Amino acid sequence: MLRSPELPAICLYPNQPTLVSPNSLTPNHSLYLSNLDDQKFLRFSIKYLYLFKKSVSADTLKYSLSTLLVHYYPLAGRLRPNPEDDQKLEVDCNGQGALFAEAFMDITADEFLALSLLPNRSWRKLLYRVDARSFLDVPPLVVQITYLRCGGMILCTGINHCLCDGIGTSQFLHAWAHLTTKATAAHLPVSPFHDRHVLKPRTPPHPTFTHPQFSQNAPPHQSQYPLAPASLTFSPSHILHLKRQCFPSLKCTAFEALAAHTWRSWARSLDLAPTLHVKLLFSLNFRTRVDPHLPPGFYGNAFVLACAEAGVRDLAASNLRHGVSMVQQAKASVTDGYVRSVIDLLEDKTVKTEVPPSSLVISQWSKLGLEELDFGEGKPLHMGPLTSDIYCLFLPVAGDSDAVRVLVSLPECAADKFEYFMMGSWRSDEEDDVVDADGLCQDKY
Repeated sequence: MLRSPELPAICLYPNQPTLVSPNSLTPNHSLYLSNLDDQKFLRFSIKYLYLFKKSVSADTLKYSLSTLLVHYYPLAGRLRPNPEDDQKLEVDCNGQGALFAEAFMDITADEFLALSLLPNRSWRKLLYRVDARSFLDVPPLVVQITYLRCGGMILCTGINHCLCDGIGTSQFLHAWAHLTTKATAAHLPVSPFHDRHVLKPRTPPHPTFTHPQFSQNAPPHQSQYPLAPASLTFSPSHILHLKRQCFPSLKCTAFEALAAHTWRSWARSLDLAPTLHVKLLFSLNFRTRVDPHLPPGFYGNAFVLACAEAGVRDLAASNLRHGVSMVQQAKASVTDGYVRSVIDLLEDKTVKTEVPPSSLVISQWSKLGLEELDFGEGKPLHMGPLTSDIYCLFLPVAGDSDAVRVLVSLPECAADKFEYFMMGSWRSDEEDDVVDADGLCQDKY
Protein backbone atom coordinates (compact mmCIF):
# COMPACT_ATOMS: atom_id res chain seq x y z
CA MET A 1 0.00 0.00 0.00
CA LEU A 2 1.41 3.40 -1.00
CA ARG A 3 1.76 6.02 1.68
CA SER A 4 2.06 9.73 1.07
CA PRO A 5 5.02 11.44 2.77
CA GLU A 6 4.22 14.43 4.95
CA LEU A 7 4.84 17.92 3.66
CA PRO A 8 8.43 18.85 4.53
CA ALA A 9 7.73 22.55 5.01
CA ILE A 10 5.53 24.74 7.19
CA CYS A 11 3.11 27.46 6.18
CA LEU A 12 4.35 30.98 6.92
CA TYR A 13 1.69 33.66 7.33
CA PRO A 14 3.03 37.15 6.60
CA ASN A 15 -0.22 38.70 7.82
CA GLN A 16 -3.28 37.77 9.82
CA PRO A 17 -6.23 36.45 7.76
CA THR A 18 -8.75 39.06 6.69
CA LEU A 19 -12.49 39.07 6.08
CA VAL A 20 -13.56 39.63 2.47
CA SER A 21 -17.04 41.13 2.37
CA PRO A 22 -19.36 41.80 -0.58
CA ASN A 23 -18.28 45.02 -2.29
CA SER A 24 -21.84 46.37 -2.51
CA LEU A 25 -25.02 46.07 -0.45
CA THR A 26 -26.61 42.63 -0.20
CA PRO A 27 -29.92 41.42 1.24
CA ASN A 28 -29.92 41.39 5.05
CA HIS A 29 -32.25 38.62 6.17
CA SER A 30 -32.43 35.11 7.58
CA LEU A 31 -32.11 32.43 4.92
CA TYR A 32 -34.22 29.32 5.45
CA LEU A 33 -32.32 26.06 5.14
CA SER A 34 -34.19 22.96 3.99
CA ASN A 35 -34.30 19.73 5.96
CA LEU A 36 -31.77 18.38 3.46
CA ASP A 37 -29.41 21.30 4.11
CA ASP A 38 -29.12 21.04 7.88
CA GLN A 39 -28.91 17.27 8.31
CA LYS A 40 -26.38 16.50 11.03
CA PHE A 41 -24.17 14.47 8.71
CA LEU A 42 -23.72 17.56 6.49
CA ARG A 43 -22.51 19.84 9.29
CA PHE A 44 -18.98 20.14 8.00
CA SER A 45 -17.07 21.98 5.29
CA ILE A 46 -16.27 20.56 1.86
CA LYS A 47 -12.52 21.12 1.60
CA TYR A 48 -11.00 21.34 -1.89
CA LEU A 49 -7.30 21.59 -2.74
CA TYR A 50 -6.02 22.93 -6.05
CA LEU A 51 -2.38 23.02 -7.18
CA PHE A 52 -1.45 25.54 -9.89
CA LYS A 53 1.85 25.92 -11.74
CA LYS A 54 1.50 29.72 -11.79
CA SER A 55 0.01 32.02 -9.19
CA VAL A 56 -2.53 34.84 -9.19
CA SER A 57 -2.08 37.78 -6.85
CA ALA A 58 -4.00 37.76 -3.60
CA ASP A 59 -5.34 41.27 -4.27
CA THR A 60 -6.82 40.11 -7.59
CA LEU A 61 -8.44 37.09 -5.98
CA LYS A 62 -9.82 39.14 -3.07
CA TYR A 63 -11.30 41.73 -5.40
CA SER A 64 -13.07 39.17 -7.60
CA LEU A 65 -14.24 37.31 -4.48
CA SER A 66 -15.73 40.50 -3.00
CA THR A 67 -17.62 41.03 -6.27
CA LEU A 68 -18.79 37.42 -6.37
CA LEU A 69 -20.07 37.54 -2.77
CA VAL A 70 -22.63 40.12 -3.87
CA HIS A 71 -24.28 37.25 -5.76
CA TYR A 72 -23.38 34.50 -3.27
CA TYR A 73 -24.11 36.61 -0.22
CA PRO A 74 -25.12 33.71 2.11
CA LEU A 75 -21.47 32.57 2.01
CA ALA A 76 -20.59 35.95 3.59
CA GLY A 77 -23.10 35.38 6.40
CA ARG A 78 -23.06 33.14 9.45
CA LEU A 79 -24.94 30.01 10.46
CA ARG A 80 -27.09 30.13 13.58
CA PRO A 81 -29.91 28.16 15.23
CA ASN A 82 -33.43 29.25 14.36
CA PRO A 83 -34.77 31.37 17.27
CA GLU A 84 -37.95 29.27 17.41
CA ASP A 85 -36.29 25.84 17.02
CA ASP A 86 -32.70 25.34 18.14
CA GLN A 87 -32.56 22.03 16.20
CA LYS A 88 -33.08 23.97 12.97
CA LEU A 89 -30.29 25.98 11.33
CA GLU A 90 -30.55 29.13 9.23
CA VAL A 91 -28.13 31.62 7.70
CA ASP A 92 -27.87 35.13 9.07
CA CYS A 93 -27.10 36.98 5.84
CA ASN A 94 -25.23 39.83 7.50
CA GLY A 95 -22.41 40.40 4.99
CA GLN A 96 -19.76 39.76 7.62
CA GLY A 97 -17.48 38.19 5.03
CA ALA A 98 -15.45 35.14 4.07
CA LEU A 99 -12.13 34.41 5.78
CA PHE A 100 -9.14 34.81 3.46
CA ALA A 101 -5.63 33.75 4.46
CA GLU A 102 -2.34 34.19 2.59
CA ALA A 103 0.67 31.97 3.26
CA PHE A 104 4.00 30.88 1.82
CA MET A 105 5.50 27.38 1.74
CA ASP A 106 9.07 26.56 0.76
CA ILE A 107 8.20 23.86 -1.75
CA THR A 108 7.70 23.74 -5.52
CA ALA A 109 4.58 22.70 -7.42
CA ASP A 110 6.41 19.69 -8.85
CA GLU A 111 7.53 18.62 -5.37
CA PHE A 112 3.99 18.81 -4.08
CA LEU A 113 2.68 16.98 -7.13
CA ALA A 114 5.01 14.10 -6.32
CA LEU A 115 3.35 13.87 -2.88
CA SER A 116 -0.21 14.35 -4.08
CA LEU A 117 -1.45 10.79 -4.59
CA LEU A 118 -2.66 10.36 -1.01
CA PRO A 119 -3.67 13.21 1.31
CA ASN A 120 -2.41 13.09 4.89
CA ARG A 121 -2.76 15.09 8.08
CA SER A 122 0.12 17.43 7.20
CA TRP A 123 -2.01 18.90 4.39
CA ARG A 124 -4.38 20.43 6.92
CA LYS A 125 -1.95 23.34 7.37
CA LEU A 126 -2.92 24.41 3.84
CA LEU A 127 -6.33 25.64 5.03
CA TYR A 128 -6.36 28.14 7.89
CA ARG A 129 -7.72 26.62 11.07
CA VAL A 130 -10.34 28.91 12.59
CA ASP A 131 -10.22 29.05 16.38
CA ALA A 132 -13.94 28.69 17.01
CA ARG A 133 -16.05 27.40 19.87
CA SER A 134 -18.34 25.42 17.59
CA PHE A 135 -19.11 24.56 14.00
CA LEU A 136 -21.52 27.52 13.86
CA ASP A 137 -18.74 30.02 14.59
CA VAL A 138 -16.69 29.07 11.53
CA PRO A 139 -17.38 31.31 8.50
CA PRO A 140 -19.25 29.37 5.78
CA LEU A 141 -16.40 30.15 3.37
CA VAL A 142 -12.72 29.90 4.35
CA VAL A 143 -10.00 30.39 1.72
CA GLN A 144 -6.22 30.03 1.90
CA ILE A 145 -3.80 30.87 -0.89
CA THR A 146 -0.36 29.32 -0.31
CA TYR A 147 2.35 30.67 -2.59
CA LEU A 148 5.17 28.30 -3.50
CA ARG A 149 8.89 28.75 -4.06
CA CYS A 150 8.53 28.15 -7.81
CA GLY A 151 5.91 30.85 -8.31
CA GLY A 152 3.00 28.45 -8.21
CA MET A 153 0.20 28.35 -5.66
CA ILE A 154 -2.09 26.04 -3.75
CA LEU A 155 -5.69 27.15 -3.35
CA CYS A 156 -7.68 25.54 -0.55
CA THR A 157 -11.33 26.30 0.13
CA GLY A 158 -13.63 25.21 2.91
CA ILE A 159 -17.29 25.65 1.94
CA ASN A 160 -19.97 24.78 4.47
CA HIS A 161 -21.95 21.78 3.25
CA CYS A 162 -25.15 23.10 4.84
CA LEU A 163 -25.22 25.86 2.24
CA CYS A 164 -24.61 23.84 -0.90
CA ASP A 165 -23.72 20.48 -2.42
CA GLY A 166 -20.94 19.51 -4.82
CA ILE A 167 -22.73 21.05 -7.81
CA GLY A 168 -23.07 24.28 -5.84
CA THR A 169 -19.42 24.36 -4.84
CA SER A 170 -18.37 23.85 -8.45
CA GLN A 171 -20.78 26.54 -9.59
CA PHE A 172 -19.32 28.99 -7.05
CA LEU A 173 -15.67 28.23 -7.84
CA HIS A 174 -16.19 28.54 -11.60
CA ALA A 175 -18.01 31.84 -11.06
CA TRP A 176 -15.03 33.07 -9.00
CA ALA A 177 -12.62 32.07 -11.76
CA HIS A 178 -14.89 33.75 -14.32
CA LEU A 179 -14.84 37.08 -12.48
CA THR A 180 -11.10 36.82 -11.89
CA THR A 181 -10.32 36.42 -15.58
CA LYS A 182 -13.09 38.73 -16.82
CA ALA A 183 -13.11 41.57 -14.31
CA THR A 184 -15.60 43.61 -16.36
CA ALA A 185 -18.08 40.74 -16.86
CA ALA A 186 -21.64 41.94 -16.36
CA HIS A 187 -23.15 38.50 -15.77
CA LEU A 188 -22.21 35.19 -14.20
CA PRO A 189 -22.30 31.96 -16.22
CA VAL A 190 -25.04 30.74 -13.84
CA SER A 191 -26.91 32.97 -11.41
CA PRO A 192 -27.45 31.39 -7.98
CA PHE A 193 -31.01 30.79 -6.78
CA HIS A 194 -30.95 30.90 -2.97
CA ASP A 195 -34.58 30.35 -1.92
CA ARG A 196 -35.02 26.83 -0.47
CA HIS A 197 -38.76 26.99 0.28
CA VAL A 198 -39.45 24.78 -2.73
CA LEU A 199 -38.01 21.96 -0.58
CA LYS A 200 -40.09 22.64 2.52
CA PRO A 201 -41.87 19.61 4.06
CA ARG A 202 -45.50 19.01 3.36
CA THR A 203 -48.17 19.98 5.90
CA PRO A 204 -48.54 17.73 7.74
CA PRO A 205 -45.40 15.73 6.90
CA HIS A 206 -46.17 12.19 5.73
CA PRO A 207 -43.23 9.97 4.73
CA THR A 208 -44.47 7.42 2.22
CA PHE A 209 -41.32 5.35 1.62
CA THR A 210 -38.95 3.34 3.72
CA HIS A 211 -35.52 4.95 3.87
CA PRO A 212 -32.82 2.35 4.54
CA GLN A 213 -30.08 4.97 4.17
CA PHE A 214 -31.05 6.13 7.69
CA SER A 215 -31.14 2.65 9.28
CA GLN A 216 -29.03 2.35 12.42
CA ASN A 217 -29.56 -1.32 13.31
CA ALA A 218 -26.39 -2.78 11.78
CA PRO A 219 -23.45 -3.50 14.11
CA PRO A 220 -20.43 -1.20 13.77
CA HIS A 221 -17.42 -2.71 12.11
CA GLN A 222 -15.13 -0.55 10.05
CA SER A 223 -14.94 2.49 12.32
CA GLN A 224 -13.32 0.59 15.19
CA TYR A 225 -10.02 0.23 13.29
CA PRO A 226 -7.44 2.86 12.25
CA LEU A 227 -8.16 3.99 8.71
CA ALA A 228 -5.73 4.44 5.84
CA PRO A 229 -6.43 6.00 2.42
CA ALA A 230 -6.17 4.05 -0.82
CA SER A 231 -6.03 5.81 -4.19
CA LEU A 232 -6.58 4.04 -7.51
CA THR A 233 -6.84 5.65 -10.94
CA PHE A 234 -9.11 4.11 -13.58
CA SER A 235 -8.27 5.05 -17.15
CA PRO A 236 -10.96 5.08 -19.85
CA SER A 237 -9.81 1.60 -20.95
CA HIS A 238 -10.16 0.30 -17.37
CA ILE A 239 -13.71 1.63 -17.18
CA LEU A 240 -14.49 0.18 -20.60
CA HIS A 241 -13.27 -3.19 -19.34
CA LEU A 242 -15.72 -2.99 -16.42
CA LYS A 243 -18.62 -2.06 -18.67
CA ARG A 244 -17.83 -4.95 -21.00
CA GLN A 245 -18.52 -7.33 -18.13
CA CYS A 246 -22.16 -6.20 -18.24
CA PHE A 247 -22.69 -5.60 -21.95
CA PRO A 248 -24.73 -6.58 -23.97
CA SER A 249 -27.16 -8.13 -21.47
CA LEU A 250 -27.07 -5.01 -19.31
CA LYS A 251 -26.15 -1.53 -20.49
CA CYS A 252 -24.68 0.69 -17.80
CA THR A 253 -22.95 4.01 -17.25
CA ALA A 254 -19.35 4.41 -16.17
CA PHE A 255 -20.48 5.47 -12.70
CA GLU A 256 -22.73 2.42 -12.27
CA ALA A 257 -19.95 0.02 -13.29
CA LEU A 258 -17.28 1.65 -11.14
CA ALA A 259 -19.56 2.06 -8.12
CA ALA A 260 -20.59 -1.61 -8.21
CA HIS A 261 -16.97 -2.73 -8.66
CA THR A 262 -15.79 -0.54 -5.77
CA TRP A 263 -18.58 -1.74 -3.48
CA ARG A 264 -17.86 -5.40 -4.20
CA SER A 265 -14.09 -4.93 -3.77
CA TRP A 266 -14.66 -3.06 -0.50
CA ALA A 267 -16.87 -5.84 0.89
CA ARG A 268 -14.45 -8.58 -0.20
CA SER A 269 -11.46 -6.84 1.41
CA LEU A 270 -12.99 -6.46 4.89
CA ASP A 271 -13.29 -9.19 7.49
CA LEU A 272 -17.08 -9.17 7.48
CA ALA A 273 -19.47 -11.92 8.47
CA PRO A 274 -20.87 -13.58 5.32
CA THR A 275 -24.43 -13.08 6.55
CA LEU A 276 -23.98 -9.37 7.30
CA HIS A 277 -25.89 -6.98 5.06
CA VAL A 278 -23.83 -4.08 3.74
CA LYS A 279 -25.04 -0.94 2.04
CA LEU A 280 -23.84 1.20 -0.80
CA LEU A 281 -24.95 4.81 -0.41
CA PHE A 282 -24.27 7.32 -3.15
CA SER A 283 -25.30 10.91 -3.64
CA LEU A 284 -27.84 11.41 -6.41
CA ASN A 285 -28.67 14.85 -7.78
CA PHE A 286 -32.45 15.26 -8.04
CA ARG A 287 -32.66 18.73 -9.62
CA THR A 288 -34.42 17.30 -12.68
CA ARG A 289 -36.05 14.34 -10.90
CA VAL A 290 -38.57 16.39 -8.92
CA ASP A 291 -41.75 17.88 -10.36
CA PRO A 292 -41.44 20.72 -11.11
CA HIS A 293 -37.69 20.73 -11.71
CA LEU A 294 -35.65 22.93 -9.40
CA PRO A 295 -34.87 26.39 -10.81
CA PRO A 296 -31.61 26.78 -12.78
CA GLY A 297 -28.76 27.69 -10.46
CA PHE A 298 -30.55 26.33 -7.38
CA TYR A 299 -28.03 26.91 -4.62
CA GLY A 300 -28.77 24.42 -1.90
CA ASN A 301 -28.37 20.73 -1.24
CA ALA A 302 -30.31 18.97 -3.97
CA PHE A 303 -29.24 15.37 -3.49
CA VAL A 304 -30.37 12.37 -1.51
CA LEU A 305 -28.46 9.21 -0.74
CA ALA A 306 -29.60 6.37 -2.97
CA CYS A 307 -29.19 3.01 -1.26
CA ALA A 308 -28.36 -0.48 -2.49
CA GLU A 309 -28.12 -3.35 0.00
CA ALA A 310 -26.84 -6.91 -0.18
CA GLY A 311 -25.49 -9.72 1.95
CA VAL A 312 -21.70 -9.94 2.02
CA ARG A 313 -21.68 -13.52 0.67
CA ASP A 314 -24.06 -12.65 -2.16
CA LEU A 315 -22.21 -9.47 -3.11
CA ALA A 316 -18.76 -11.05 -3.05
CA ALA A 317 -19.73 -14.15 -5.01
CA SER A 318 -21.89 -12.51 -7.68
CA ASN A 319 -20.66 -11.09 -10.97
CA LEU A 320 -20.44 -7.38 -11.68
CA ARG A 321 -23.78 -7.36 -13.50
CA HIS A 322 -25.53 -8.20 -10.25
CA GLY A 323 -23.97 -5.22 -8.45
CA VAL A 324 -24.66 -2.88 -11.36
CA SER A 325 -28.29 -3.97 -11.41
CA MET A 326 -28.63 -3.07 -7.72
CA VAL A 327 -27.05 0.35 -8.33
CA GLN A 328 -29.48 0.98 -11.19
CA GLN A 329 -32.44 -0.01 -9.05
CA ALA A 330 -31.28 2.37 -6.31
CA LYS A 331 -31.04 5.21 -8.83
CA ALA A 332 -34.47 4.46 -10.27
CA SER A 333 -36.05 4.61 -6.80
CA VAL A 334 -35.25 8.32 -6.44
CA THR A 335 -38.44 9.90 -7.73
CA ASP A 336 -40.28 13.10 -6.82
CA GLY A 337 -42.32 11.18 -4.27
CA TYR A 338 -39.20 9.63 -2.75
CA VAL A 339 -37.48 13.01 -2.37
CA ARG A 340 -40.60 14.53 -0.73
CA SER A 341 -40.73 11.55 1.60
CA VAL A 342 -37.11 12.10 2.70
CA ILE A 343 -37.80 15.78 3.37
CA ASP A 344 -40.89 14.91 5.42
CA LEU A 345 -39.05 12.23 7.37
CA LEU A 346 -36.31 14.71 8.32
CA GLU A 347 -38.89 17.03 9.84
CA ASP A 348 -38.72 14.59 12.76
CA LYS A 349 -35.51 15.75 14.45
CA THR A 350 -35.18 12.48 16.34
CA VAL A 351 -34.35 10.66 13.09
CA LYS A 352 -30.69 9.73 12.99
CA THR A 353 -29.04 10.79 9.76
CA GLU A 354 -25.50 9.68 10.51
CA VAL A 355 -23.97 7.28 8.01
CA PRO A 356 -25.06 3.74 8.97
CA PRO A 357 -22.29 1.34 10.01
CA SER A 358 -21.16 -1.28 7.48
CA SER A 359 -21.85 1.13 4.63
CA LEU A 360 -19.74 2.44 1.76
CA VAL A 361 -20.65 6.03 0.86
CA ILE A 362 -19.62 7.30 -2.57
CA SER A 363 -19.52 11.00 -3.40
CA GLN A 364 -19.17 11.83 -7.08
CA TRP A 365 -16.73 14.67 -7.80
CA SER A 366 -15.45 13.48 -11.16
CA LYS A 367 -18.16 15.01 -13.34
CA LEU A 368 -18.42 18.47 -11.74
CA GLY A 369 -15.79 20.11 -13.94
CA LEU A 370 -13.59 20.79 -10.93
CA GLU A 371 -10.43 19.93 -12.85
CA GLU A 372 -11.23 22.70 -15.38
CA LEU A 373 -10.95 25.59 -12.91
CA ASP A 374 -8.76 28.36 -14.35
CA PHE A 375 -8.09 31.72 -12.69
CA GLY A 376 -6.16 32.96 -15.71
CA GLU A 377 -2.85 31.14 -15.31
CA GLY A 378 -3.83 27.67 -16.46
CA LYS A 379 -5.77 24.67 -15.22
CA PRO A 380 -4.69 22.85 -12.05
CA LEU A 381 -1.96 20.26 -11.98
CA HIS A 382 -3.90 18.50 -9.25
CA MET A 383 -7.29 18.77 -7.59
CA GLY A 384 -8.69 16.72 -4.79
CA PRO A 385 -9.82 16.78 -1.18
CA LEU A 386 -7.73 18.34 1.55
CA THR A 387 -8.10 15.23 3.70
CA SER A 388 -9.22 11.64 3.29
CA ASP A 389 -12.19 10.65 5.41
CA ILE A 390 -14.77 7.89 5.77
CA TYR A 391 -16.37 8.62 2.39
CA CYS A 392 -15.27 7.21 -0.94
CA LEU A 393 -14.64 9.93 -3.52
CA PHE A 394 -14.71 9.55 -7.29
CA LEU A 395 -12.27 12.29 -8.30
CA PRO A 396 -11.36 13.91 -11.62
CA VAL A 397 -7.91 13.40 -13.07
CA ALA A 398 -6.12 16.53 -14.28
CA GLY A 399 -5.53 16.30 -18.01
CA ASP A 400 -7.86 13.35 -18.61
CA SER A 401 -11.54 14.14 -18.25
CA ASP A 402 -12.56 10.52 -18.90
CA ALA A 403 -10.40 9.00 -16.14
CA VAL A 404 -11.55 8.62 -12.53
CA ARG A 405 -9.49 8.41 -9.35
CA VAL A 406 -11.08 6.39 -6.56
CA LEU A 407 -10.03 7.59 -3.10
CA VAL A 408 -11.32 5.70 -0.08
CA SER A 409 -10.28 5.23 3.52
CA LEU A 410 -10.56 1.79 5.05
CA PRO A 411 -8.86 -0.23 7.82
CA GLU A 412 -5.10 -0.44 7.33
CA CYS A 413 -5.26 -4.24 7.46
CA ALA A 414 -7.65 -4.26 4.49
CA ALA A 415 -6.04 -1.63 2.26
CA ASP A 416 -3.75 -3.99 0.35
CA LYS A 417 -6.56 -6.49 -0.23
CA PHE A 418 -8.83 -3.72 -1.45
CA GLU A 419 -6.22 -2.55 -3.95
CA TYR A 420 -5.79 -6.14 -5.17
CA PHE A 421 -9.50 -6.71 -5.71
CA MET A 422 -9.80 -3.34 -7.47
CA MET A 423 -6.73 -3.62 -9.72
CA GLY A 424 -4.52 -6.62 -8.95
CA SER A 425 -6.04 -9.13 -11.34
CA TRP A 426 -6.57 -6.55 -14.08
CA ARG A 427 -6.57 -7.59 -17.70
CA SER A 428 -5.04 -4.88 -19.88
CA ASP A 429 -7.12 -3.71 -22.81
CA GLU A 430 -5.95 -2.65 -26.24
CA GLU A 431 -6.25 1.08 -26.78
CA ASP A 432 -7.66 0.61 -30.28
CA ASP A 433 -10.66 -1.48 -29.19
CA VAL A 434 -13.73 -0.64 -31.21
CA VAL A 435 -17.23 -0.60 -29.71
CA ASP A 436 -20.48 -0.34 -31.56
CA ALA A 437 -22.83 2.61 -31.59
CA ASP A 438 -24.94 1.23 -28.74
CA GLY A 439 -21.99 2.36 -26.89
CA LEU A 440 -19.86 1.49 -24.03
CA CYS A 441 -17.79 4.66 -24.27
CA GLN A 442 -20.21 7.52 -24.72
CA ASP A 443 -22.57 7.79 -21.82
CA LYS A 444 -23.69 10.00 -19.01
CA TYR A 445 -22.72 9.33 -15.44
